Amino acid sequence: IPKVKVEVLTGSEDAERVAGLIAESARTGQIGDGKVWVTAVDRAIRIRTGEMGDDAL
Repeated sequence: IPKVKVEVLTGSEDAERVAGLIAESARTGQIGDGKVWVTAVDRAIRIRTGEMGDDAL
């Protein structure tokens, strides 16, 4: 089964809703539908501007 990795960053207040929407949209009931992980991101930096935290997202 071919695989693809998709990464999405969102604010923690939206994480569960976004994960649920992805799971609902991807579900076909067939082997290979995939998995969703929700993990914390401790820090983000936008290299071009130096913005940090939520501003970098």
